[in-house]
Amino acid sequence: MQKVHLAPLWSFIGGTIGLIIVSMMDALSTAGWIAGLLYLGVSNALLTRGLRRSGAARFGPANTATLVRSTLVGLITALVASSLTESVSVPLLIGLIFPALALDAVDGWLARRTGTVSALGARFDMEVDAFLILVLSAYVSQLLGWWVLALGLMRYVYVVAGWALPWLRTTVPPRYWRKVVAAFAGIALAAAASGLFPTWVGVAVTLIALGLLVESFGRDVVWQFAGRSTARSATVQREAGQQRLPF
Repeated sequence: MQKVHLAPLWSFIGGTIGLIIVSMMDALSTAGWIAGLLYLGVSNALLTRGLRRSGAARFGPANTATLVRSTLVGLITALVASSLTESVSVPLLIGLIFPALALDAVDGWLARRTGTVSALGARFDMEVDAFLILVLSAYVSQLLGWWVLALGLMRYVYVVAGWALPWLRTTVPPRYWRKVVAAFAGIALAAAASGLFPTWVGVAVTLIALGLLVESFGRDVVWQFAGRSTARSATVQREAGQQRLPF
């Protein structure tokens, strides 16, 4: 168990070394250093808490792949934060984004292949996906306009809305299409960030990604809204049951 909980520590250490290397290759601003270290610290602290709560006996190859991807996201975050005040190396940025996107196609396959699929692993994978899209949208918004931030903020607006509307916290049925949409959004933003294509191509693929995200989130919201009465009844019954407990 102790070894399992060391994995986030190794990610933080590896990410810090990565930031030093990136800084030597392409100077990071103070904001970049802060953003990179903050991501590495908070994400690995949350992962450590999740591992303890789940009682995981082993970390597994799928979680390892996601953890490597998360570490790369820390480096990408540092570069994007630096790009807000100074120019950064686009080839270096794309060189970090490419393996991060590639690993997104590997971790799920590894989990199924090794029989290590878990709720924690799926949540970890989803949160890394969401933050990578947020960071990439922040970078591309500097090139195409601030409307691109809608791609990255959509997941977090959905979460915040769930605080006010309990029915939005209802667990939705598994759907592989969500993974496809997230992957396309990452690829579209990477293509727009690369500068290898005309501006209109970047705008087009980013708009398509935005439309797909709206459709994906919209379908889940419609499903949750349709079942809100059932969800409310289940919540009331659960709370009533808790009140009857003798402790």
